[in-house]
Amino acid sequence: MATSTPKFTIPGLTNDEGAKLASILQGRLNALIDLHLTLKHVHWNVVGPHFIAVHEMIDPHVDEVIAMVDETAERIATLGTSPMGTPGAVVKGRTWDDYSLARATTNEHLGALDEVYANLLEDHRKAQAEVSDLDPVTEDMIISQQSQLELFHWFIRAHLESTGGQLSTAGAGSEEEAASAASDAAAATD
Repeated sequence: MATSTPKFTIPGLTNDEGAKLASILQGRLNALIDLHLTLKHVHWNVVGPHFIAVHEMIDPHVDEVIAMVDETAERIATLGTSPMGTPGAVVKGRTWDDYSLARATTNEHLGALDEVYANLLEDHRKAQAEVSDLDPVTEDMIISQQSQLELFHWFIRAHLESTGGQLSTAGAGSEEEAASAASDAAAATD
């Protein structure tokens, strides 16, 4: 995480406020870099009858996430702090386990991604609440990202939802549980 107090920050903020915002954004940067890599991993490792639909659905969102990474890093730099995007910094700064699936079916990966997005979105909302009283520009950026992330989460969940509105991953507490529940639901409908 960004820990040093910058020697300057954006006008209207104290250096300590800039450092606090940068630290919050470093957490979001770690999460977005991790999401980008996880999505590419899924893109390469998804198999099954819906392969092409999921494979092609992921790439445009990867591009959106890369843009979020760049936007977040540049905001950290604007606040007067150095964004840390190296693999070691991302791994050291993250608070979650590495993505657990390798080669797996579309439903298994989508189930696991449902859990990834639920956790990421929860953390994005917490970050938005933390910055809301400090800086409307940073808050606006996080809200804009949240909107795009929620939309893609809906795309994922649309694959996991029954025609009756039941989400196959409801109640799952981990990627593995979500992947298994999504796989079981798909098998039941085949």
